Amino acid sequence: MENRKEYKDNIGRKYAVIGVGHVGSTIAFALVTKGDADELVLIDTNEKKARAEQLDLQDATARLETRPKIKIQDYSELADTDILFVTAGNIHALDHASGNRWAEFEYTREIVKDIAPKIKESGFHGVLIDTMNPCDAISQYLQKEIGLPGSQVLGTGTFLDTARMQRVVAENFAVDPKNVSGFVYGEHGESQFVAWSTVKVNGLDVKPLAAQKHLDLDKLEDQARSGGWAIHSGKGYTSFAIATCAIKLSRAVFDDAQLMCPCSTYNEKYDSYVGQPGIIGKNGVEEVVAIPLLPEEEVKLANSAATIKEKFKTMEVVEQVTN
Repeated sequence: MENRKEYKDNIGRKYAVIGVGHVGSTIAFALVTKGDADELVLIDTNEKKARAEQLDLQDATARLETRPKIKIQDYSELADTDILFVTAGNIHALDHASGNRWAEFEYTREIVKDIAPKIKESGFHGVLIDTMNPCDAISQYLQKEIGLPGSQVLGTGTFLDTARMQRVVAENFAVDPKNVSGFVYGEHGESQFVAWSTVKVNGLDVKPLAAQKHLDLDKLEDQARSGGWAIHSGKGYTSFAIATCAIKLSRAVFDDAQLMCPCSTYNEKYDSYVGQPGIIGKNGVEEVVAIPLLPEEEVKLANSAATIKEKFKTMEVVEQVTN
């Protein structure tokens, strides 16, 4: 990423988005309207949709302070792209999933088989940020198929689930969500868990505060875990929060922010991608932060990682059979 840093300083910030559905188009809109992107590449299986998003964003630039170059449908543009967002998927697969993000698995697996060789062939060597579900397994599959270092391929993972936990806790304590710290670990899915030993409200440990208010932390955790499905049941998809998480990660890369936040990245102990705190800088995931957890939390993390690993192995078996 040293050459990517030099490229950024000398020419500009170049982003690409593969999949311009609800999440991808929201990311593109935010990048353009906030002036983050000097160049933006949009790629989608539906060329008319990509062209429509390009025109819509170009029309917006007449009322903005910046005017990025917006290109579409060209994988060769990835060769000097700094940040690549992979946001493709089939949201309708979740309509009857009953809280199971693995319902998208058979679709997203095929998407990766299609796009990974094209990304690799393009010469892309920046940082890839994945939002596809099941996020942890798909992030690992992308890394394996493209062949980039693990540090340069990360998923939003439990960064979003941690934001949902912050919202739920903040509502119950009547504070700003940004005043709630701590982490959701594990799968971006049903086996995730809040590591309550890490959670603080206004700098104070949450457990004694919850006891004073007679709050059941298990119920708060359930609310956070089901937050995405509450949104999906109302509007058919989620977009704003996940796009915000993805862009936050990309800014940490460009700014070399050394931001500590949860994301989906490789865990050597469990030999799997899993949601855990990491340091995000110009090279992607600069390091994984091993915060001491309670014994029962360690068990939950091990179980969640095992769930992801089992599903990933299933993915590999299916690939071998189809090949």
